[in-house]
Amino acid sequence: MMIEFHNVRLIFGNQSIFEHANLTISEGEFVYVIGETGIGKSSFLRLLYMDVLPTFGRVRIGGYDSSIITRHQIPYLRRTIGIVFQDFRLLDDRNVFENIAFALHVTGARRLAIASKVHGLLAEVGLSSKEFAMPDDLSGGERQRVAIARALVNDPVILLADEPTGNLDPSASRDILTIFDKVNKRGTAIIMATHDYSLLAQRPGRVIKIQNRNFYDVV
Repeated sequence: MMIEFHNVRLIFGNQSIFEHANLTISEGEFVYVIGETGIGKSSFLRLLYMDVLPTFGRVRIGGYDSSIITRHQIPYLRRTIGIVFQDFRLLDDRNVFENIAFALHVTGARRLAIASKVHGLLAEVGLSSKEFAMPDDLSGGERQRVAIARALVNDPVILLADEPTGNLDPSASRDILTIFDKVNKRGTAIIMATHDYSLLAQRPGRVIKIQNRNFYDVV
């Protein structure tokens, strides 16, 4: 799914986040999004999964267009996108298996198909032994790996990650980046907002900087 921003303007209250912003991201790219704190990295990601819509201009993601999309269509767009947050956002009253399976239950998947899918994802993120653990019993890195498995449960075309290593130590951050690299090599586009520039050297990718309310490629 190609991503296109065309002449996007985004205003919150009296604050202009983007002005005449243009950007194209191709299918399967690995993209880092950098910029100062408060510059608009999270707002950029929210535009991608259409949690907010442009004040002016349009965002296109595959066949979805922000200028004509209906409220009914947005959940279908989001099924093609996995989202990973800095603060994990796990359900504290459900174990690891249940946290990952939740999104599949919502789509009406069968129990055997859910079990097979969840076990496969747990193996992929290295948490097969933690199936019945509760979130509070996990380290920060383990919780983030559960969040990644949950984000991958619907086989997204695009994986968005908002500062996914912000609360992790360097070792756990490397583990997360290794998982993202494997996912990207399968064809899933990775778009990761980060302030940890050391990651850019560990796994090279396209770097987009948000500055002056627009997007700039860092060469």
